[in-house]
Amino acid sequence: MPLPDLDASAAHSFTVTIDGIQIPAVIEVTGIKSEVEKIEYKEQTSSGKYIVRNLIGRAKPGEFTVTRGLTDSKTISDWIKTVMNGDIAGSRKTASIVYADYEGSPIKTYNFVNCWVTNIEVSGMKAGATEPATEKFTVVYDEMTVS
Repeated sequence: MPLPDLDASAAHSFTVTIDGIQIPAVIEVTGIKSEVEKIEYKEQTSSGKYIVRNLIGRAKPGEFTVTRGLTDSKTISDWIKTVMNGDIAGSRKTASIVYADYEGSPIKTYNFVNCWVTNIEVSGMKAGATEPATEKFTVVYDEMTVS
């Protein structure tokens, strides 16, 4: 069911999948953006007027960061091991992030092609801590489409 005209989606209902496998315990996704290079074109006209125009350049590849609760899932740690071992074909994956409405129905899907994980960071450990242990990882991609 589509959202009413006056309502926007809440940012709390989403899923992250890598090669069709849903990543468990996701807390946050940040950094999703599409960007195109800007070409600055400078011209001196025959009348002596100096003109600067911005032209459309190439689409840039991007990255996003996922923070999830630390679980026994080895999906991401196995993935970075594949990357570190230099297995190019095994490292490249597809990913998607799906926003859902208040009823859980998908309203927008971000699809990423030729993804690979560049780093994993585990939260600090501290005796007496009351926050969850987390694992944060960054995924780079060549292309993003939105549906």
